[in-house]
This record gives sequence, structure tokens and C-alpha cells, in this order.
Amino acid sequence: MIREIQDEILRLKKEKDVCILAHSYQAREIAEIADFVGDSYALSVKAAGVPNKNVLMCGVRFMAETVKILSPEKTVYLSNPIAGCPMAEQMDKDLISAVKKQYPDYAVVAYINTTAALKTICDVCVTSSSAVKIVREMEEDKILFIPDCNLGAYVADQVPDKEIKLLQGGCPIHARVRKRDVEKARELYPNAKLLVHPKCQPEVANEADYIGSTSGIMNYAKQSEDKEFIIGTEISIAEHLQYECPDKKFYPLTKELICPNMKATTLIDVRNVLRGEGGEEIVMDEETRLAAKRCIDEMIRRGG
Repeated sequence: MIREIQDEILRLKKEKDVCILAHSYQAREIAEIADFVGDSYALSVKAAGVPNKNVLMCGVRFMAETVKILSPEKTVYLSNPIAGCPMAEQMDKDLISAVKKQYPDYAVVAYINTTAALKTICDVCVTSSSAVKIVREMEEDKILFIPDCNLGAYVADQVPDKEIKLLQGGCPIHARVRKRDVEKARELYPNAKLLVHPKCQPEVANEADYIGSTSGIMNYAKQSEDKEFIIGTEISIAEHLQYECPDKKFYPLTKELICPNMKATTLIDVRNVLRGEGGEEIVMDEETRLAAKRCIDEMIRRGG
């Protein structure tokens, strides 16, 4: 049955000129029918470079918004309208505007996991892989890093000469992991390397053999001569790596690392959008799009 649904999707996306993007946290059966699989920003860049007039995002809302920001001429769909991101939604434009008034001499650095509306008042955007480089090379010495305080703490540790202010926010899925989870995993898999996303709490990241973005974790595991890995990010990454590297072993750091928003999208959702029976078109006024694009353009200018 899964293969039949996938075949229908492959046929419909060709007929309707649709490029399908799947975030790395999506289920395997969705990744298999996607044109591109990867991190949120990388997918947006890929979408901007394809000739397709339509783009279908299998991910969460801010990712589809980022595609629209970079590709306004394309019709962009979100596979499942309820797929949001708690981190992206926990800080809004009004809150950060108020914080900026309290700290007017701080440059606002926004993780890509933010809404389009919030990006409109930020100075530069960053990804997990570019955050340290961009903050280190910024002319400003005072930085307000939003929304993820764990990623921000990692950046602050790597760039100690900057004054980095953090707010209490972040990914609730990564934040729930504790050092005791690391200790348990190490006991179960003593020969495995621990690969951790910087969105995890410092007490977890400090125990890691490698800290990096989702793509960084995957590349490290693929290229490493080691054969066993504990994966400290969304549980689907361990699954994808197991398919791609069948000669190696991958263990989720904890079963708690499951994102319900990413899991909201199903293969049936993808099929239904292509049938014209579901999903949501991302609509954005030009003023918001251009204002949000400024901090992304600044990230690109800085080599992010």
C-alpha cells in the first residue's frame, strides 16, 4: 500500500509541476518521495533554484514561510496546516520589540526557526551550522540571541569575547534531554560516539563527542570510521542513518526525542495536497516578505 501511494505521489508531482521538500525529521516514506531532504534553510535555497512553479513543504510552518520569502514567484504549500514549531511560535514581534527597547545597543540574531513576522525586526538570521561563525565575525559586541537559549549558550561558549544575552526559549523536545539520559545511553552502548545537536541543554552537549547541526551530525556519522553512534537529536535521524549506513549502528539518545509537529505530516497528507484536497497555501504580503528577507540576506552576506 505504501508503495502504491508513493507511486501516485511521484506521478502527480510530475503532472502538476511540484517540487517536494522534506525536512530531515520527516518519516522515511516521505523522504523517499521528496526531491530534496535536508535542514530548513538548505531546503529553501534548493527550492529557489528549481524550475518548478509549485513547492510542497513536508515540515513545519516557518519552513514553508522561509521558502515563500526566498521564492515569492512560486506557489508554496504546507503539507499539514497544524504542523507548527513551538520554538518558532514562543516569541513574537511584540515581545522582541519590547526587549529591543530595553537593550537598544544589542544586535538581534535570530535562529532560522522563527516566524516571518519576527524575522522582520531582526538584524541577521543564522542556522545551527552558521551561528558561531556569524556571531564571531559580527562587528557588534552585544548580541541578543533568540529564540533558543541552548543554541545561544553554545554560541556564547564558542565566542566568549561577545556579550550575548539570552531569553528563556528553545526547542522543548531537545530541551527535555538530561545528563542522566547520556549516562544511561553510554552504559548501554559503551563503544558508541555521542553526536548531539546544540539545541540540547549544555549539560548534554558538554558530554558529546561531536556537536553540530542535523546535517553536520549526519555527515559526521557517514564519514567517520567509527561503527556505533548515539544520536542526540530527533529520533528519525537515527533511522535515516541506519538506512544510509547499514554497516553501522545508530541509537537514539532517548525515546523522548520525538517531534509531534514533524510527525503530524503523513504520506497521505502529501498525496492529498497533490490531489487538491488538503494542505495550505502560504500567503504573505510583500511588505512582510521583504522585511523578513533582510535578515536572511544579511546571513548570506556574512557567508551563512
